[in-house]
Amino acid sequence: MEATRQQKIARLIQKDLSDIFLQYTRRFHGVLISVSEVRISPDLSIAHVYLSIFPTDRQTEIMQVVEEEHGKIRGEMGNLERHQLRIIPELNFHLDETMDKMERIDNLLKQG
Repeated sequence: MEATRQQKIARLIQKDLSDIFLQYTRRFHGVLISVSEVRISPDLSIAHVYLSIFPTDRQTEIMQVVEEEHGKIRGEMGNLERHQLRIIPELNFHLDETMDKMERIDNLLKQG
C-alpha cells in the first residue's frame, strides 16, 4: 500500500508530465502521448512513468525519442516542481500496454 505522500507526489508528477507531453504531441503530428500512471518508490527517488501512445504503430519511435530526451524531460519537470519537491525523482519510462491487451482480449472474444 502506497503512503499518502507517495500518492500525492505521483499525481503531481503525472499532471506535470502530462503538460510536458502535450508539447511533444504538437511536435509529433498525429500522435497522442498520455501519462496513464506514475508509481513512485517509498524513498521518493524513482518514479516509474507509464505512457500510452496512439497510434500504436509509432510507439517504438516515440519511446526511443522519450528515452533520448530523458534528461530534458526531467529538467522541465524539475522547473515545474522546484517549489514543491526537494529532490526531483529519477524517471523510468515504460510503455503502458493495457489498451493493447484489452483490444486483443476483445478480438479474441469476438472470434470465439
